Amino acid sequence: MARTPGTRPVADTPAVELRGLTRHFGERTALREVSVRVPAGATLAVLGRNGAGKSTLLRILATLLRPHGGEVSVLGDPLPRRAFAVRGKVGLLAHEPLLYRDLSGRENLLYHARLHAVGRERVDSLLSAVGMERRAQEPVRSLSQGMVQRLAVCRAVLHEPALLLLDEPRANLDPGASELVEPLIGRASRCTRVLTSHDPQSALAEADLVLGLRDGRPQFVGAPGELAGATLKELYA
Repeated sequence: MARTPGTRPVADTPAVELRGLTRHFGERTALREVSVRVPAGATLAVLGRNGAGKSTLLRILATLLRPHGGEVSVLGDPLPRRAFAVRGKVGLLAHEPLLYRDLSGRENLLYHARLHAVGRERVDSLLSAVGMERRAQEPVRSLSQGMVQRLAVCRAVLHEPALLLLDEPRANLDPGASELVEPLIGRASRCTRVLTSHDPQSALAEADLVLGLRDGRPQFVGAPGELAGATLKELYA
């Protein structure tokens, strides 16, 4: 049975809104006073060096971590109070593929399809879209990193989420594979997207908004064209 795609927020409701978001890990502050508003359908690029807080931010939006301060709203629902309402409308593509290594790619996707009440035809369609139909019966542990990433993309978009959270989404993908997944996680997906990248120029090219983090603190929030070269350099210094 096909599942109705995740409900998208109405036009005047931001898909993501952060007001003074703060998160600690023990005595270390991973995020401090982060505020940004992402309209529905827009792409937010989160930039900064390793340890800047980018992945922590995505995990909070995915309801995997709780904020310690400030306010967080995702698709019109406040977190963490309404986390249960958000989880089925968000797709997360993280550093870990979130796939069982001893199961085949198809078995993994069918398992997630059952969790989301998605029909088998959606699994078949996605495997074909990323060129994995021939290798889908093999255990995940036997596949290359690029193939595993393609399967992880399928898992992230399986339930047609309204919000995509993309942490280095093209990692391990060659140019051909990147082209295959582009309709699923790129601008053509028409989803609201929050993405991180170690390649700031490519991230800026597909962003509507930019959040620059340095040691968990926002150093820049605005349009890509407003980000000065000196500020961008400071984010990675």
